[in-house]
Amino acid sequence: MPRLFGQDLTRRDFERHVGATRQVAGIDLVAFADGAEQGVRALQFRTGGGLEFSVLVDRSMDIGRFDLRGTPFAWQSATGFRSPAYLSANADGGTGFMRGFSGLFCTCGFDHVRQPDRGPADHFDMPLRREMAYPMHGHGAFQPARLEGYGETWDGDSCTLWCEGTVVQAAVMGEHLTMRRRIEARIGENWLRIVDTIENRGFSRTPHMLLYHINAGWPLLDAGARFAAPILRTRAANMPRESQQAGYRTQQGPQPRFVQQVFDHEVAADAAGRVPTALINDALGLGFAVEFDGARFPCLQQWQALGDGVYGFGIEPVTTRWGDRAVAERSGEIIWLEHGESRVYDTRLAALDGAAAIAAFDARVAAIHPQAADEFPHRTEQPQGGPFIPSMPRIR
Repeated sequence: MPRLFGQDLTRRDFERHVGATRQVAGIDLVAFADGAEQGVRALQFRTGGGLEFSVLVDRSMDIGRFDLRGTPFAWQSATGFRSPAYLSANADGGTGFMRGFSGLFCTCGFDHVRQPDRGPADHFDMPLRREMAYPMHGHGAFQPARLEGYGETWDGDSCTLWCEGTVVQAAVMGEHLTMRRRIEARIGENWLRIVDTIENRGFSRTPHMLLYHINAGWPLLDAGARFAAPILRTRAANMPRESQQAGYRTQQGPQPRFVQQVFDHEVAADAAGRVPTALINDALGLGFAVEFDGARFPCLQQWQALGDGVYGFGIEPVTTRWGDRAVAERSGEIIWLEHGESRVYDTRLAALDGAAAIAAFDARVAAIHPQAADEFPHRTEQPQGGPFIPSMPRIR
């Protein structure tokens, strides 16, 4: 039963008050009409509980905006929600991803994540091609989806807003991977659920990797905001402890010439196998929570880009630990899908609204594993194959 504007309403009560659901909540399909965003379709969700978010159909059905009662949570960059028509993954030495990187939720994959890399091509029937070139965060990022449907579904006195679509990553005599994405939100609530099914539709054994780049920005990200997660240890970092310019847990305001920091954390899951994480701003009484399946995503990266004009914070569930493809191959972390095989990923994003919701979240994390007091974690494993920043004086 949705709670709307202080009232608990049955479906009958709700429908007595409005002639159309969209008066209070619903989904509108729109399209951007200007600049490099021109033509990008978006589904604008409104739950009626204060949460509004956009699903960028032509950018892998990623989440662009995410607002609670007008307060923006999502990080956005100067690139905007650029159309795939104006993007090339192979530009700038394979870092074309950075020409379109913006929004709350960016899907990275489906057969490669992290920095540009190369790997053998002998799993495909291409005798003249000995090597695969993988751009930064893969060819599946920022790709147009086929929109299968969207709408509202009542189940008794509960109403779910939903959309579904399919993104295809394919090459002749190469990979044929699909991602079918379903996004659900419930009227009166402040959360959404993303269920992805990655399937190998081709007939060659194909590698699979996946990373969700989930990005928060100001005003949720601000000096004093804190990161909460059941972290067991930090396995790798792009900078050694003495060079870290900010603590991993308590965030700082924008800084000049901040060198991005990336941590690879080992996390614990609850009894149901779920891992709760959040960026919390106690001064605002708000938080942004990301909950994922610890078995599907055994690794958690954290991204801090606290520089002037960039100022973003990323929570990144990922299928492989820090390292290049060769490291992942040697450690057996690359997932190989045969024809018809698939993997399902179930992730939940939520707004934490008020001190009580924040306290309940903190208690949940503490019950799984208490947070370390040290803001500057030691790097327990040397990063392999990733960018390494030499020692710099720590700026506090």
